[in-house]
Amino acid sequence: MSSNSQVITAPDETPIRAIAPARTTFGAYVQLSKARLNAMVVVTTAVGYLLAAPRPLPWMTLLWTCLGVFLAAIGASAFNQAFEAKRDARMQRTHTRPVPSGRISLAAAITFGLLASIIGVAIICPTSTPLAAVLTILNILFYALVYTPMKPMSSANTLVGAVVGALPPMIGWAAATGTLDAGALLLGGILFVWQIPHFLALAWLYREDYARGGYKMLSNTEPTGRASGLMAITYALALIPLSLALVYRGHAGIIFGATSIVLGAWLVWMAMRFAATKTKAAARALFLCSVIYLPMLLCVLVCDMRQPLSLLTQHRPAEQVPFVDPAQQ
Repeated sequence: MSSNSQVITAPDETPIRAIAPARTTFGAYVQLSKARLNAMVVVTTAVGYLLAAPRPLPWMTLLWTCLGVFLAAIGASAFNQAFEAKRDARMQRTHTRPVPSGRISLAAAITFGLLASIIGVAIICPTSTPLAAVLTILNILFYALVYTPMKPMSSANTLVGAVVGALPPMIGWAAATGTLDAGALLLGGILFVWQIPHFLALAWLYREDYARGGYKMLSNTEPTGRASGLMAITYALALIPLSLALVYRGHAGIIFGATSIVLGAWLVWMAMRFAATKTKAAARALFLCSVIYLPMLLCVLVCDMRQPLSLLTQHRPAEQVPFVDPAQQ
């Protein structure tokens, strides 16, 4: 049996001794919040809002929605780390996180998560739409109470977790319109599908570590890698028609369409390399490709959307402005 298809043994429940670098309490809470990762959640929320919002753009609604979603995402991340602290302590990748390393207590992490979540929802409720608020609450609950406990139970947790990542652009869309239409579902679908090759690559890179933590990932429940490779290719391919559907629906132009084909082909190629070799080097290349893919795709989407950025602050068409002849005053 090759090294790539080795059987992953039962988890070692011995915690790794946490030798965390000296950090301030503030720094520990910043790490607990996963602020950099959740900044991308804000970006996807903003993209959903920009695509759907009427013109002139209600900027304050956008800003309040993004702030509320950011705090809600921070709260969900804190809950996740609090509930997974014992498992995180066994893993090389996560044992220095604030809770397993002892820099933040379990009670403090849960309290922080509650405060961030409550404040986030409290911001969205009066400044956005009821649907956006409901989706935000559902996302917190789904992340903390469905996805997190499912991780040690089934490798299907990757698909369930992708729902959490798909909701932020739909929250942005709902904040702009109060509804969810086909465009919102397409944008959420792109985020859902993108996460599969992204996290399959990550799970393959750290498959021994995930096994040590007791998590059921496809990389350790099916250690040959055939299923991971096939899923990575399938979902990478699906991104191309999903992106082109935004063009067909009139939400973006030909530049976005062409870019989505090029980026999609690159991601498919990386997925095929991973499926063929099943090496950590190929998994790392696929992971890095996915990290570059999403922000580039969203950037081009915003620049080539149906209503260009130049119209965002235009209050009304020029022909509607009444002309007053100074001689008649």
